[in-house]
Amino acid sequence: MIPVTTFKGKRVALFGLGGSGLATARALVAGGADLTAFDDNPERVESAGDEGIAVSDFREKGLHFFAALVLAPGVPLTHPKPHWSVELAKTADVPVIGDIELFCRERRARAPTSRFVAITGTNGKSTTTALIAHVLKSAGYNAQMGGNIGTAILSLAPPDETTVHVVECSSYQIDLAPGLNPSVGLLLNLSPDHLDRHGSMDAYAAIKERLVAASDTAIIGMDDHYSAGIAAFLSAKGRKVVRISSAGKLEEGVYLDDGKLVRASKGRPGQIVETVADLSTARALRGAHNGQNAAAAYAACQALGLTHEEIQAGFDSFPGLAHRMEQVGRQGAVLFVNDSKATNADAAAMALASFDRIYWIAGGLAKEGGIAALAKYFPKIAKAYLIGEAAPHFAATLGDKVAYEISGTIAAAVSHAARDAAVDGHGEPVVLLSPACASFDQFANFEKRGDAFRAAALALANIAPAMEGA
Repeated sequence: MIPVTTFKGKRVALFGLGGSGLATARALVAGGADLTAFDDNPERVESAGDEGIAVSDFREKGLHFFAALVLAPGVPLTHPKPHWSVELAKTADVPVIGDIELFCRERRARAPTSRFVAITGTNGKSTTTALIAHVLKSAGYNAQMGGNIGTAILSLAPPDETTVHVVECSSYQIDLAPGLNPSVGLLLNLSPDHLDRHGSMDAYAAIKERLVAASDTAIIGMDDHYSAGIAAFLSAKGRKVVRISSAGKLEEGVYLDDGKLVRASKGRPGQIVETVADLSTARALRGAHNGQNAAAAYAACQALGLTHEEIQAGFDSFPGLAHRMEQVGRQGAVLFVNDSKATNADAAAMALASFDRIYWIAGGLAKEGGIAALAKYFPKIAKAYLIGEAAPHFAATLGDKVAYEISGTIAAAVSHAARDAAVDGHGEPVVLLSPACASFDQFANFEKRGDAFRAAALALANIAPAMEGA
């Protein structure tokens, strides 16, 4: 835990007592703050009270004479309209901040030169966060990983000169962190997302920009025009910017070229280009979409002083994230991949693009548009195994273009796909769960669905964990 000492002896209000909110409340109390917490959910209020946290409805007396309102990131700050607690704070002229801001203040107070890597972007930020933390740990660094990826930032070890904090930041968290100033800030990409909470794409992009604007080193993806514009703006202001790409060569920066990471720099007499990492040996970083994640991770780790060899070793041993192109097991030549996180067609496209011979498990609770947009990948699919409510609809889309069966359940789909892939004879067949659907018809969430796939695959005869396989 990181006790929040910067509010010691001050009155602080906190709204939102979910996972990160509770962690923040504990950290404020541990640091000596005079805390009052609340939530719209009575059960959460009762649970926090049972834990000894002071709880009270701020609406009774208002927030005058409080030093700050600490808001959980899931609570609306501006759109579709400010939460009532935010309106109270505005009335009392009280600043509204979040847990990332509390961390930044503690860092400045305790160890202002400690290493702090912050990652954001519309897509890929969790994989990039996990990859950076893994590379650092494999090279012997004390890397603390948290933030939006799962572990609340204030539950991590306190900042000091021996520790590197690697933190995934959502737009909600950045919006509540006016003092965000990482050693290395990463903006991977920008596309429309969470616009109901930010009002417009321009507003969303402006919030994301804040993460890199005050970074000592800003690493920015160049594969969309919003991010490229932010890179140009910061460069013009004299900020240190490292550009990355998985979609084309750069005059200066780190980019993906034929499965390798290349770094280009300006020197004398002209451009200097060197290969810095080979992704062909990094089995959990398949696919062009992982090229950007790897380029970002390379640039971040290089900025922190790691060598090419240390970064390559970390890439090669990276196991990937659970449910996101997770290599579960290998049965002979057949690879089993859990991509349960692919809850729509766009996400499934990344997995389908990454393999050449696919036994595809798809279906669940269908999203708008179904799988029609995936037609260009159909030639790669040896057979589809359809599950859940979407099975009849997906079958109609596949028609006579792809062989399919309606398996119904994950267990049946894995069993039948494994049987068929075992006699395929084409290089490396892949049994791929990439559902292009929500899970809620059969499972509580995509994690439970992925767990069911993993369990079914690992129950097969002669299966070996993928990272230990051939």
